[in-house]
Amino acid sequence: QDNRISIWSVGDAGSAGLGGEYQGEPQLVCDIRHDGDVMDMQFLDQERIVVASSTGSVTVFRHHQNNQTLSANHRWEKAHYHVDQDTPCGGAACTGVICNNPEIVTVGEDGRINLFRADQKDAVRTIDNADSSTLHAVTFLRTTEILTVNSIGQLKIWDFRQQRNEPSQIFSLTGDRVPLHCVDRHPNQQHIVATGGQDGMLSIWDIRQGTMPVSLLNAHEAEMWEVHFHPSNPDHLFTCSEDGSLWHWDTSADISEKPSFLHQGGRSTTYFSHNSINQSVVSAWLSNDPTKDRMEITNLVPNQTLSVNTLDILGPCLVYGTDAEAIYVNRQLFA
Repeated sequence: QDNRISIWSVGDAGSAGLGGEYQGEPQLVCDIRHDGDVMDMQFLDQERIVVASSTGSVTVFRHHQNNQTLSANHRWEKAHYHVDQDTPCGGAACTGVICNNPEIVTVGEDGRINLFRADQKDAVRTIDNADSSTLHAVTFLRTTEILTVNSIGQLKIWDFRQQRNEPSQIFSLTGDRVPLHCVDRHPNQQHIVATGGQDGMLSIWDIRQGTMPVSLLNAHEAEMWEVHFHPSNPDHLFTCSEDGSLWHWDTSADISEKPSFLHQGGRSTTYFSHNSINQSVVSAWLSNDPTKDRMEITNLVPNQTLSVNTLDILGPCLVYGTDAEAIYVNRQLFA
């Protein structure tokens, strides 16, 4: 009933113990009330955080570092709504937000896409009936192009330079119409995209070719809530799920150089070595079956039973939140 946005300080890596676990408790720096459930949030810049609410509003909060307080800087009331913006209870949940300062894109249960600018009162652009189903997540492909995923298994590319309110491309998981919950774009190769959804599968897409995923990888036992490429080391990918697991997918390893026990279980023994293909990760994420050639998967929360709802990565640091109402920080990603 009472929701808050909180800023925490987790200290610096220098205070990590021998096993990499953080010495000392994370400190609550400041917090502020938030109307509705927090559906998504993202930093816009060093001081501002954009927050998506289940009430349909989108708020920009400012973190004042001089006196460690949070304040609501700007709010777009009912950016998402079902019936009409003026009805008191007509709000539709804003399910996803993505920032590319000063631009902010939001998507929602109402199938609407909004493009806001941080300093402008009104939306720069709204695509009202972008989708007939719920839009669950959005990411930037380029500065003028975004990619959305929806509840009937489709990816759509939208180009804001075009005036018409139609997607420039549509991709879909064949026939199954499995709801997609999350999407992330490869940080260096903008044509490589990863998605996850209700069936727990990880799909890798090459948006330059075909309308189907390049590879479908068996992953979680239940819904996949979040997928993220490591921002500076995209051979590494992270996914988390309702089944309580958080997987680290590592395609950087060349299995042919590893001990032979990895070869058991009918793995193919044709290896691509890095020097034969110089493009950073092309052979890994885009090979027909990445798992055959080299893929190490580690569950980073082995005995967890409650849903892992969200995750983010910065350098060697992974942070994730679970239904245990706890925030975890793992500083030993590449140990």
